Amino acid sequence: MSQDRAGQPDLPLTQEFLAEMLGVQRSTVSDVARSIQDKGLIRLGRGVITVTDRPGLQAASCECYEIIRQKFAQLLPHTYGRG
Repeated sequence: MSQDRAGQPDLPLTQEFLAEMLGVQRSTVSDVARSIQDKGLIRLGRGVITVTDRPGLQAASCECYEIIRQKFAQLLPHTYGRG
């Protein structure tokens, strides 16, 4: 969803920020991010997460992503109609 808003594959996000945003420990974010990277869906860098396979990342996510994306597009069509 961050990439939807950024409109580019490089996301200036730290794992620390993601942990705070999700309310989990940083080690949890690191473990999950590494697992997703191992599948070739993202690339981790210092303070940057690059989405390398968006269709694969969407396929790996639950149906929640699409439900939330559609709801945002419905509620905020001029700011979130793409993606």
